[in-house]
Amino acid sequence: MKKIYFLVLALGFFNGLYAQIISIPDTNFKDKLLSSALYSDIAKDLNGNKIKIDSNGNGEIEISEAEKISELYLNENVVIKRIASLTGILYFKNLKKITLEYGNLSTLDLAGLGNLETLSIEGNQQLKSINLSGLNNLKILDLYGCKLTTLDLSTLSNLENLDCTGCRLTNIDVSDSFNLKTLNCSYNLFTSLSIAGLSKLNNLVCSNNPITDLNLQGLDNLQFLECDYTNLTTLNLNGFPKLENVLSRWGTLTSIKISNLPNLKRLECFYNNITDFDVTNTSKLEWLSCGNNNISNLDISAFNELKFLNCETNKISSLETNNLSKLEVLYCGINKFTSLDVQSSPNLQTLSCSNNQIKILNLENLPKLLEVNCSYNQIESLDFNSAKKISQITCNNNNLVYLFVKNGKQEGLGLYDSFSYYNNPNLKYICADDTDIEQIEYYLANNNMPKVNLNTYCSFTPGGDFYTIQALNKFDQNNNGCDLNDVVVYDIKYNVTSNLKTGVLVSNNSKIPSIELQQGNYKIIPVLQYPEYFNISPKEITISFPNDASPRIENFCITAVDSRNDLEIILVPGIAAEPGFESTYNIVYKNNGNTTQSGFITVKFDDTVLHYVSSDKDLISKSGNELKWDFNNLKPFESGNITFTLYLNRPTDKPAANIGDILKFSTNISSLSLDETPLNNLFELKQTVVGSYDPNDKTCLEGTIITPNLIGEYVHYMIRFENTGTSRARNIVVKDMIDLSKFDISTLVPTSSSHPFVTKISDGNKVEFIFENINLLFDDANNDGYVAFKIKTKPTLKVGDTFANEANIYFDYNFPILTNKATSKFETTLETPDFEFSNYFTLYPNPVSNILNFNTKQDITIQSLAIYDILGQVLIAVPNAKSVSNIDVSKLRTGNYFIKVKSDKGSSSMKFIKK
Repeated sequence: MKKIYFLVLALGFFNGLYAQIISIPDTNFKDKLLSSALYSDIAKDLNGNKIKIDSNGNGEIEISEAEKISELYLNENVVIKRIASLTGILYFKNLKKITLEYGNLSTLDLAGLGNLETLSIEGNQQLKSINLSGLNNLKILDLYGCKLTTLDLSTLSNLENLDCTGCRLTNIDVSDSFNLKTLNCSYNLFTSLSIAGLSKLNNLVCSNNPITDLNLQGLDNLQFLECDYTNLTTLNLNGFPKLENVLSRWGTLTSIKISNLPNLKRLECFYNNITDFDVTNTSKLEWLSCGNNNISNLDISAFNELKFLNCETNKISSLETNNLSKLEVLYCGINKFTSLDVQSSPNLQTLSCSNNQIKILNLENLPKLLEVNCSYNQIESLDFNSAKKISQITCNNNNLVYLFVKNGKQEGLGLYDSFSYYNNPNLKYICADDTDIEQIEYYLANNNMPKVNLNTYCSFTPGGDFYTIQALNKFDQNNNGCDLNDVVVYDIKYNVTSNLKTGVLVSNNSKIPSIELQQGNYKIIPVLQYPEYFNISPKEITISFPNDASPRIENFCITAVDSRNDLEIILVPGIAAEPGFESTYNIVYKNNGNTTQSGFITVKFDDTVLHYVSSDKDLISKSGNELKWDFNNLKPFESGNITFTLYLNRPTDKPAANIGDILKFSTNISSLSLDETPLNNLFELKQTVVGSYDPNDKTCLEGTIITPNLIGEYVHYMIRFENTGTSRARNIVVKDMIDLSKFDISTLVPTSSSHPFVTKISDGNKVEFIFENINLLFDDANNDGYVAFKIKTKPTLKVGDTFANEANIYFDYNFPILTNKATSKFETTLETPDFEFSNYFTLYPNPVSNILNFNTKQDITIQSLAIYDILGQVLIAVPNAKSVSNIDVSKLRTGNYFIKVKSDKGSSSMKFIKK
């Protein structure tokens, strides 16, 4: 009896074991369950930990094992392993989450899985039916891409998130899902959608449906609405207090009326047919995109928080942006604007306003601007100088005349992908940074734009951010330390060095010099013309921007070394010498030494053809061809000017003054002190008489033939300019490229000018005389100016060598005017006589100690006499020598000399010896 009992018990036990194994006919489903492990995400236990479902390893899934599972992740990338049936899933009664995306399910029955909270079966395109009854705890349902035609949600009262995108639903009833917060039902076949009363709904996406009616009544918590690609013709939204985003794009809307949405931040309705656009009481709106419609009136004046606006491709004729201080992006192309003002939007980064009729576009004071497209307008001038971050400029097909891109940023301005301005046939001027000039030149050449003037002269500070040093120089004449009572010295040269590059700046004579520099490390050395006369402290400064404060005021104190007397004088012609007219001349004298001096100034000229008229300083004497003035208490570094006027004979006068004649002047400065450099106490000017003349010219004041004694010494140049335009010239720049094979550029010194200016030397040989804010008038009495400088010739030059110099003169934004080439030659003036001296004159005694006599042998009329040394320098000149028969040479040193006679027969000379 006992044996029978144990046999029955054993049979019952094995039958119980067999009954606990779950039948799973889909091998892919079963294999997926069996492959779960502690290291995989396939299954999680009731505590949320990864678990191996087949815990006993018998290759089967038992009910007891299934009941331990709360989550299943059944996705499969391998197509042949994708699950087609979830038969057996109902034994997993404790499941809270099922994920089976992109499977091959055709039906799905989950009725009874009352604990299920999340179901994601996205992408099961074969799914035709689903049973969700009894899933009272389901909160998230993702049916994206399933081809369901019906969906019963009647028992899903706790559903919060439903995504049925891409199904084939023609209707959906969510009335029982009163806890629904997110609904995405895009890409279905709805013609209407009634979701009224879902008071907890936050997000609604119903795009790509043929919806003609949308009832949103009672959706007081709605925050996000998207209804793209629908058949709606009107969208009326009023009184949704929490709504932040409204998207209704690519549709058939003709009217949009939005009001009383106090939290609306984003509105997009582009690519519709909207003609009626009425948006009010939406003060927090930050993003508005309403492009590609038929809007003719767009009122955005109340959108103070707006950061993004796209209203492209409409019929808008004006846009009020005065209140859009936070605007960052503006797309308003393809409209009917004739003007656009964005000056009230300092945060603007992107602007696209192409294909309008805009004539004026002011882009100044927009420091954050990155991209601009303003092509196909009628704009004549664009200024990007303050756009320090700009990286993309497109301004093709305009009426551009002026283009300013000097902003300190190397945009790659010659590259087609970042800066494009083709088809602007009226373009005449581009102002850019030095670093962009070469690339723009390349662009202009490759786009056949040879008539465009290109330089950096629209401003005279570096583009972009820059830093300033103000150098205050004082001369401590009483040796008690520089203080407020000491003389300010203006015209100091500064060598500025950074990264092995050296530039030179010479301040003008009217204000404290200001040195503007970009970011970097610099060494600045003040340089005096005569460093042996002075000490200067500090001798140099080093500075690092932006680490150092800007502006930085640097005080340089100059003190004397011993006592050095050094006066300098030059004579600069004013207006050209024309026969029968008055000419002006400017004497410029300066104290280069370190002592205060008083003395005399004399000027000698040919008084047979030139006649004194007036002087702005009283003469102390006038004797024949000599004018004399005095000067008193000329301090170190101080200079003075005397302007006098002479009248030039006419060609019909006797003697006549004819075009091409050379007028010679000699001016001298002297004092009771012995001068350190007597060579610059005397200056000789040679001026050519002209008829009509180019008012913008360059002249070597020593003339075209220069005596060899000036090899390695200073020669003087004057560059004249005249405003012949019809309005005042605001800025003028005279650019001179120095021939380094003939001149020593380190010796260049500006000597005088008509107006205040600054000299900059860079790139080795580029000299720029900058007349900023000169505002030169255009009437004939006030439209002239000049700059004069001196520079030493190379000591390696020799007799017979020529040297030439020319300059470009820039009037504001116009093409430069190239002056004549002032060519001079080192040559002794005693060469190639017109006649044999001994045939006409007897010279005695020779050698001579005191008086040199000469008698005429034949009929000849002497016009002038001159004594030269062997270097060709004039030592004695007698301009009116018709009745002269001897010359006192007693003051000449012992040596060889030449006497040169100018007569009606021409010129000739004879050598004599002074004992």
